[in-house]
Amino acid sequence: MKVFVFLADGFEEIEAIVPIDIFRRAEIDVATVSISDIKEVNGAHGIKILADKLFSETDFSTNDLLYLPGGMPGATNLDAHEGLKALLMVQATEKKPIAAICAAPLVLGKLNLLQGHEAICYPGFEANLLGAKLSENKIVTSGLISTAKGAGVALEFALKIVADLKGKAVSDKLANAICY
Repeated sequence: MKVFVFLADGFEEIEAIVPIDIFRRAEIDVATVSISDIKEVNGAHGIKILADKLFSETDFSTNDLLYLPGGMPGATNLDAHEGLKALLMVQATEKKPIAAICAAPLVLGKLNLLQGHEAICYPGFEANLLGAKLSENKIVTSGLISTAKGAGVALEFALKIVADLKGKAVSDKLANAICY
């Protein structure tokens, strides 16, 4: 299993770090990817992260999921990256999973990837979810696209993604191990 987590300046730390930790505990190969030309990425609340890779130097051909954390201006920075948007379109065409939390579903909405899908995002960003059926749930999986409302559900969202990728038994065992 291979998951890529995309980091842009202004990313929401909880929405990136918690899933990275949970994925690694589930023995999923996770690579953090800076979308800028340097590996150091600044979170929305002043936490600096050293990404594993630079977008420009990464081969994404073997992946099981692309994950977009939200945060501001992190989500708008992700949305401004043409290479990432092209990659997301390829991912959708190849029918591979995509996950986005908080404000990050706006990237998928603006690419029309949410057309006909149920989706959720951080309150106030719904207008960007073009063609989506807005959900009242905190976490939604519709087809191969999973979205979540915000930082408060990052742990639950990460466990749901683990269940989707490795099975509910693995997710349940991990949830128990961390006293969730």
